[in-house]
Amino acid sequence: MKTAIAGTLESNDCLMTVQEYQGIKIDIDSIVFDQFGDQIEAVIRQTLDDMLIKNIYVSCKDKGALDYCIRARLITAIERLGDMDA
Repeated sequence: MKTAIAGTLESNDCLMTVQEYQGIKIDIDSIVFDQFGDQIEAVIRQTLDDMLIKNIYVSCKDKGALDYCIRARLITAIERLGDMDA
């Protein structure tokens, strides 16, 4: 099973780990989960929809990243993962 990562655990960043998976599974560990967990998940789901990804496991370890950072880290991790079945 292939795995790819992007990002860091520095403040205002996030570490995205993606793996091949059957279906979509998203795990979010965030220092601001109570306030922004739904928004983080929405950004991840919208990014997957935009990229037509239907089979992936996403682990997001967030340290207060803004939406554009979450999206960029996810796209980079997916690109590093390589060819995937949509």
